Amino acid sequence: MAASVFMMVFIVTHFITSFAEKQDLSGQMFTFPVESDTAHVILAPKQSKSLTAVTVCLRFFSDLTRAQSLFSFATPANENAFLLFKGANNVYEVDQGGENVVLFWGLEDKRNVWNSVCVSWNSQTGIAQVWVNGKASTRKGLRRGGEISGMPSIILGQDQDNYGGKFDKGQSFVGMITDVHMWDSVISYPEIALYMNRIPMTTHGNVINWRSLDFTTKGYVIVEEQVN
Repeated sequence: MAASVFMMVFIVTHFITSFAEKQDLSGQMFTFPVESDTAHVILAPKQSKSLTAVTVCLRFFSDLTRAQSLFSFATPANENAFLLFKGANNVYEVDQGGENVVLFWGLEDKRNVWNSVCVSWNSQTGIAQVWVNGKASTRKGLRRGGEISGMPSIILGQDQDNYGGKFDKGQSFVGMITDVHMWDSVISYPEIALYMNRIPMTTHGNVINWRSLDFTTKGYVIVEEQVN
């Protein structure tokens, strides 16, 4: 009896503290209402093969002027296997592998409006590029050769300082995030232009797909209708 009661308490507690299901989140968003070192969303990839190219697109809405994490992809071997981080003063940081970091300056960072962001990296050429609200950055060398391998931990709202955790609330995201997609390739510029202009794309992310999203919320994160 005691064991069954314990199991019931565990199940109820797990249900209250985390919420997981796969669904179409079109027209919805994740809201991160407060600065914290706990609130985050775990995204389960549709595939977990090694990656030699990446494109990530998302939209965010925030009033913060400080730096904050937008997309954190870690593996057991590397907490910064692929990181998109928005610094202060209109700078976006892309980190691949921890020792490979490039900064993209002069891109838009508008507060209290939706910002559309895409980032890509190709191992064959080493080239990385960022697009913000339709404006493309210069193309920069990030890391040439190699791949991202290992079971991924993909998190929104926090920057992983180790695999799946060790969050710093001073780097946490506060605001709303929507329309998150990830591909295992560098998608074409016409496809990125469609995303930037909120026009239906011909293909959705084959690693992370907002229209078929397997996710778990942790802490104070709300799933709600998107604010235009």
